[in-house]
Amino acid sequence: MPAETRLTVKVVPGASKNELAGFTGGVLRVRIAAAPERDKANRELLVFLSQALGLRKSALAIAGGRTGRTKTIRIVGLTQDEVMAKLGLKNSD
Repeated sequence: MPAETRLTVKVVPGASKNELAGFTGGVLRVRIAAAPERDKANRELLVFLSQALGLRKSALAIAGGRTGRTKTIRIVGLTQDEVMAKLGLKNSD
């Protein structure tokens, strides 16, 4: 069975560009350029994270918080340590 990781992400939509904005308290902050309407920011978030992790977009899904700013992202194919390393983060927990 492939590795599966859940990542808590706080999204800031409507930013000037897509970028990682930090990792504190187990929560990854991500700025997304798309507006939070008609699921645009959610779709762009998944594309951005899949590119950053080197995975297909289908390997990522929003497991919780679809309409809020804080979301749980399910990532199939990488362990928590691999996700952190690919994003260039250190686990602060």
